[in-house]
Parts: sequence; structure tokens; C-alpha cells
Amino acid sequence: MKEGNFMKTMQIFEPAMCCSTGLCGVGVDPELLRISTVLDTLKKHGVTVDRFNLNSAPMEFVNNKVVNDFINDKGPDGLPVTVMDGKIVLTGKYPTNAEFTEWLGLPADLLGKPVEKAQSSDSCCCKGGCC
Repeated sequence: MKEGNFMKTMQIFEPAMCCSTGLCGVGVDPELLRISTVLDTLKKHGVTVDRFNLNSAPMEFVNNKVVNDFINDKGPDGLPVTVMDGKIVLTGKYPTNAEFTEWLGLPADLLGKPVEKAQSSDSCCCKGGCC
């Protein structure tokens, strides 16, 4: 972080999964693995992104007005939802590495190669409680 810069606040609200990261069971979703890796890398660089799972942190969904309104309107199938500084910036998928670095004002190469394919998170083994 550069001195004097205001660090933006990012939160990711995720669908119900059997564990906090979704990295459980036998068929681990590569997109969830990527997100866990990205968030670990950001944390090592002093950037915290809060991550909330509908199963393990339901009150975060209730207490966040924009997320609560989103779920009341679209339902949990619209998750994940990414919130920046209190405003929804992305729904239905996770941010790409480029979006993470751009939105958080970080060096573009911080998270590795900029070329990546955004994937749907529908293949999580935990969706529907199969874990």
C-alpha cells in the first residue's frame, strides 16, 4: 500500500458451502481454489478481502443492506456477490485477477499472469450439501 492512499474495502458474499472456502470434498472447483489463492496472496501483501459464506456467516448477509436487498430480489442463486466500499460491483461470479488488482489499486502483476478465464462457480461439490 502506498502511504496516504485510502485502501478500498472489498467483501465477497458466497453461496452456502460445506466449509468456509468451498475447498472440501473430492471434486474441488478450480475457481474456488483460485479465489483462495488470490485472497491468500493479497493477505500476504497486507490487503484484506472479507469473505462470507451463507452457511457459516448468515448474519453478514442479513446485516449488509445491499446484499440483503440483492438476495431478497434475486435469491441466493445470484451469488457470489462482490461488494466494494458498500456497493455491489459484480454478481454471479468471482472477480478475475485483473479485476482484483484494478479495483483494489494494486500492481497488475501482483497476482501473476493477467490472462485468465473466468469460470462459473456452479460446479462446487458443496452446492446442495453433497459434501
